[in-house]
Amino acid sequence: MTGDHADEQWMQVAIAEARLAEAKGEVPVGALIVHEGQVIGRGHNEREASQDPTTHAEMVAIREAAKQLGSWRLIDTTLYVTLEPCPMCAGALVNARVPRVVWGCDDPKAGATQTLYRIGSDERLNHRFECVPGVLADECSALLSQFFAAIRAKNTPRNSR
Repeated sequence: MTGDHADEQWMQVAIAEARLAEAKGEVPVGALIVHEGQVIGRGHNEREASQDPTTHAEMVAIREAAKQLGSWRLIDTTLYVTLEPCPMCAGALVNARVPRVVWGCDDPKAGATQTLYRIGSDERLNHRFECVPGVLADECSALLSQFFAAIRAKNTPRNSR
């Protein structure tokens, strides 16, 4: 699968990963890495369960893909993620030599591929990747908004007059 339609289909798989995170009480972000039409790595946020700040969805997927390929070089792959990668994840994508990154919604607080920084296209780095933003952005954004709204509602006292 290639092109816009394929990107939307793969993003649906990433959204399913995000829903797994949500079901565990994690921030609903999901990621997968595709190589030659096959998912070779997938992940969702696991920070709360692991108490490890590096277990973002992208990092989990990168580790699994590298194991699957038997190489840290994730050449000829595409990463799909529901939220724009943060600086840590964008740096890992550069280091893993991922050539293409597709994401759902932008991250105004930590986005490092377009919103706050442009790590993937920074010419000073030894590797750059193609950035494809906004695939199923509304659906990805709604998932996050609903998650945080539910947390705020749970933490707001009922009789706060």
